[in-house]
Amino acid sequence: ITIYGKDAMSLATVHSRAQIGINSPQVTIEVHLSNGLPGLSIVGLADAEFPARFQLIAAMNPCPCGYLSHPNGRCHCTADQVQRYRSRISGPLLDRIDMHIEVPPVPLKEIQSAAIEEETSETVRQRVVKAHQRQLQRSQHANALMNTQDIKRFCQLDKSATLLLEQAVTALGLSARSHNRILKVARTIADLKDEDNISKHHISEAIGYRRLDRGFASA
Repeated sequence: ITIYGKDAMSLATVHSRAQIGINSPQVTIEVHLSNGLPGLSIVGLADAEFPARFQLIAAMNPCPCGYLSHPNGRCHCTADQVQRYRSRISGPLLDRIDMHIEVPPVPLKEIQSAAIEEETSETVRQRVVKAHQRQLQRSQHANALMNTQDIKRFCQLDKSATLLLEQAVTALGLSARSHNRILKVARTIADLKDEDNISKHHISEAIGYRRLDRGFASA
């Protein structure tokens, strides 16, 4: 399921019922269809179950006009308008999204630059394939599918990494679910770097990907 583009759909404009519908299969890995579900009416179809293991990629503007923190200074949204806009996102849904990343505008000079990329797509693909194989060898499935027992077994931290994670959970008021998702992402970062242990640096990077949990510090 892909939700992207200003002209298509923004996560902040998805109806709350739809957000609940997206939220449920992320937990149960099944979609339950019946005439009684809110916002869903399928005449003549009995209750049915379908596989629903999917990857959700969603996008939204940082504010109603889309120019918050843009160097051109075109944004005139008030703090209250920004807060109302962002509060449209379902908390439980947001909690279940592994990574929240702010994508700044690319400077014109970089767009026009003729410099050769340091890494090709093929190089990145090979690194991802290797990391995926590493995960399968360790737990027979991808890191995203680790359960609580897997996390305790395969995401052990040293003292400095543990302290950093504890500080982040306390300062940001993170839920247990967010805590575990940070560990999964940190485990993946370590795998991509071909490292056996999760370090403080991996935890720090994973925390940095919880942009919405940090309340859009640039707001």
